[in-house]
Amino acid sequence: MSDRQAIFDTVAAQIAPFNKKGVELTETTTFQGDLEWDSLTVMDFVAAIEDEFEIIITMNMQAEIETVGQLVDAVEKLKQA
Repeated sequence: MSDRQAIFDTVAAQIAPFNKKGVELTETTTFQGDLEWDSLTVMDFVAAIEDEFEIIITMNMQAEIETVGQLVDAVEKLKQA
């Protein structure tokens, strides 16, 4: 399994408790549109991701991340830094 797939699987597991509508997750699933998350849910989720991967996602990065795939890319990049 690739690192990217492992990160995707971990991100998906972190999304699960917040996925109230049972949306099927893909690289193109959007947090706001598909999952219909509000800003409070996003903040809770970001904190969970930061704890899980021991990284810091800046507010600027958060503003640019709209899909699950973009989040996986960001986590992969931050873990290499």
